[in-house]
Amino acid sequence: MNYEFTDQQYVFQENIRKFTRNEIAPLAPVIDREHRFPIETLQKFGELGYMGFPFPEQYGGSGLDTICKAIFIEEVAKACASTAVIMLVHLGAGCMPVYLYGTEELKQKYLLPSCDGRYLAGFALTEPNAGSDNSNLRCSAVQKGDKYIINGEKIFITNGGYASYYITMVRTNPNIKGYKGISTLIVGKDAPGLVVGKPIEKMGLNGSPTVNLTFEDCEVPVENRLLEEGKGLNVALGVLNGGRTVVGAQGVGIAEGCLEHTIAYVKQREQFGRPIASNQGIQWRISEMVAQIEAARLLVYRAAWYEDVKHPDAMVAASLAKWYGTDAAMKVTTDCVQLFGGYGYCKEYPVERYMRDAKVTQIYEGTNEIQRIVISRQVLGLR
Repeated sequence: MNYEFTDQQYVFQENIRKFTRNEIAPLAPVIDREHRFPIETLQKFGELGYMGFPFPEQYGGSGLDTICKAIFIEEVAKACASTAVIMLVHLGAGCMPVYLYGTEELKQKYLLPSCDGRYLAGFALTEPNAGSDNSNLRCSAVQKGDKYIINGEKIFITNGGYASYYITMVRTNPNIKGYKGISTLIVGKDAPGLVVGKPIEKMGLNGSPTVNLTFEDCEVPVENRLLEEGKGLNVALGVLNGGRTVVGAQGVGIAEGCLEHTIAYVKQREQFGRPIASNQGIQWRISEMVAQIEAARLLVYRAAWYEDVKHPDAMVAASLAKWYGTDAAMKVTTDCVQLFGGYGYCKEYPVERYMRDAKVTQIYEGTNEIQRIVISRQVLGLR
């Protein structure tokens, strides 16, 4: 395996790294403190072509690969995990289903303006009684003429209130239990009967709004369905591996950004007449964190490569990347707070924000417990 990026990937990494350092990092503590959506950053992303870079040029993208998507999310997360999750949902679960399964008319209507920055995409799957068990969806859609009428509720929706449309999983056949009765619809933000709830107060990711969606006889055109009725699981599986991989990349970025602040701190913080970085115990802990980050990064970029080449083990690789990358983020950020001592517990320093932001990465895009199940079933040959 070649562990080197291509010239194109290196250039892409350097460009986004400069942007995050100059534009995103200074804003990160502000949007966390004020719970403010980083609209100015997304506008600049649109101007620079970052809102649709994985998609073909005909839809306003650059046709870049999954490795570039992982690079992008890692670099953004080093500065601001909130901005990273906004973009990983937009690029992945939001735009990718339209590209993979939408008609040309839907691509022109939704994907093209998403790539040029006019639209932001969202994804609506989770329900009060359907978290890890997505086969238990109860949000229903009944076809009446040329429209679907949706009733039900979705919870924990990223980009809620700012998304122009939501990729929404619904049950279109109540007589079929499990996944076979599920379909996927594109629900526009102005769809009659769609009610967007207030942002949920969370532990972290304060710049990324999370809301509940309520559908009250919500009307959606039949042509907004992706694939045939009952094929909703196929849509989810089509974006699953790439989504888990980039969440792993987010974990790597969070851990790396937090460690950078910590290294600077232990080199200047003095106790007993010398920098605490000169203590062997501190050095060992720093080394352990470096190893955890590097191991996670290797898993993430292997999974991204597997996704690009359609490797048969792409699913396991994605679950490993998500599980290890986000666990590493939680472990590294917690250790960084410890090395800061009492200062680490204060909002004056950024490490407590990184730790708060890291926690949820172990939960969304499939909990890390679910990743263990995915991996073990594949390895053991279980269905």
